[in-house]
Order: sequence, then C-alpha cells, then structure tokens
Amino acid sequence: MSRLSYSLGSLLSIEEVLECSKKLNEINPEVMWIPETWGMENFSMLGLASKENTFSKIGSSIINIYSRSPSLIAMGASTIDTISNGRLILGLGTSSVPIVEDFHGNSFESPVQRMKEYVEIIRMALRGEKINYSGKIFSLKDFSLLTKPVRKEIPIYLAAINQKMVEMTWDIADGVIFYLRPKNEMKETISRMQKKKKIDTSLQIITCISDEQEKARNRAKKTLSFYIAVGKIYREFLQSTGYSKEIQVIYEEYKKGGLAGLDKFVPEKMLDDLCIAGTPDTAVKKLNEFRDIGIDLPIIQFNPIGNVKESFELLTKTFSGKSNE
Repeated sequence: MSRLSYSLGSLLSIEEVLECSKKLNEINPEVMWIPETWGMENFSMLGLASKENTFSKIGSSIINIYSRSPSLIAMGASTIDTISNGRLILGLGTSSVPIVEDFHGNSFESPVQRMKEYVEIIRMALRGEKINYSGKIFSLKDFSLLTKPVRKEIPIYLAAINQKMVEMTWDIADGVIFYLRPKNEMKETISRMQKKKKIDTSLQIITCISDEQEKARNRAKKTLSFYIAVGKIYREFLQSTGYSKEIQVIYEEYKKGGLAGLDKFVPEKMLDDLCIAGTPDTAVKKLNEFRDIGIDLPIIQFNPIGNVKESFELLTKTFSGKSNE
C-alpha cells in the first residue's frame, strides 16, 4: 500500500484540528503532521492531537529553530514522544526572515550551521548524554534531560529549500520535507541526492478538493499566491527554477494591492506543477505524479473549502478511500 500522510493546516481552530485528528484515527495514515506558523504552539497541539489519533506517527511540520533553544526542542520532543508512546517525527526548519526577525525578534543568521548544531545537540540530549558542547553558535555546559526519553533516537526530518540545506539534510537527517518545488527540479534533486545516501523524501502539497473544479483551483491559487507574496525564500527559489516571469507578476501585484485578488495572477501550469487542486478524480492522478518523481511520503496539506468537516471528509475519502461518517 502506498504511503500517505496528512497535514492539518494552520488556519484550522484547535477544535477543528482535534476533530480532524479523531477522523484520521479511523483512516490510519502513516503520519499526521501539525504545522506551526504564528498561531497555535506546536508541542502542545501535538500532545493533544496524539490523544485523538492513537495510530499515526505524529509529525511537527515544522518547528522553526530560531524560536526555541536546542535544549528546549529536545525537552519538547522527548515529552511528546513519551505522551504519544514513541510516535514523534521531529520536523525542523529555519522558517523565514519575516517570521524569525519581525515576529520573534531574532537575527536570521547562519541557518545551515545553526541547523547542524541543533540536530547534534538534540540527538545527544535524546541519547541521555550529559552535554558539554562547543559549537560556532552554541556553547552548552552540563546539560542533560531530567526525564528519560522513551526512545534514544527520534526521526528528524528537515525542511530544505536551497542547495546547502538540501546537502546537509542528506548528510545528517532521517528525512527531508520539501515544499513548493517544480516537479522537474525535484525529480532531478531527489535522483542525484538519493544516489549519495537514501533518506525518506516527503513533500508537503497544498491540496484543495471539491466536486466543483473551479472552486478547488481558486482556493489553491489563493494559498499559493499567499506563499509567493510573503515568502521571500520560496519566491526566490521558484524564480531560479523556471518561474521567473510568473513570480515577478504576482509579487508586483502584491506590492501594488496586497493579497486581495492575487490568486487570479497564478497561471494554471504553475498551479498544476506545485499543488493538487481539482475534483477527486483529477486529484488522485496528480498525487501519483508526485509519487512518480521520487516522493516516498506525500503530505496532503488540508486547505478547507467551505464547511471544514465536509471538506475534510471529501479530502480523506479521495485519498484514503474511506468516508468518515
């Protein structure tokens, strides 16, 4: 059976996340991912959701490494792994300059080196070691976890966009989390990197399903145009991988008039290259296209259309073949 996972988008309320978690317990996908942006705090949501879904692995997608110290992330990971009986996948990323600098008040410096040190410190802590660590960024003295982790090794997946982070992810992580990458580029990158060493390749896919094709596509365009407008790192990456003119148009329109109506500037071709948007029949074909380029574990990012419960039902029925009634 093909591997599949779901991400419960950050626009859902706490109650909706828990309701969706409960439904995923009936469907049993491999992983249930919960994001963190600037709304719900991730570890507390992972703990709550793990009680509603007692089957799936529980993934953070993603915790940004500028918002917590490595010691605190190790504490959080150990706590959630204990609460969920050893089901955590720790997804880490650097996030973006606006979030790190404007929202958290930190300086977005040395992201690759910083990630390397985080992963080293977190792994040492989970192994139960007393840590005396001297890195380029962090110096720790006599730190060890007070509570004993359930597992000495928790899988760590890294969100990777630019080449240096991709290279390091294959060097130090158990899996990669891709997002908003053209299929051709992704196929080539995965093929090249997997020859070096096999890790788990996952891709979070903006997904909108409706029985009305246009409704689904417009909803997905809205989400995609938002990331292009506010996400400098995605914007620059897509500009460098074949969508220079398209991104330029969207960004110029955003600077002129904000997010409202931005979706109409997203070309159909780009939408199909980056997202899954349409009726249930077309959505399944689109998912298979992503599998065919080397994605081991697709992450279906739930973007509700209309009623959240009904929308989630249609989404899970489409990909997991089960109704949630």
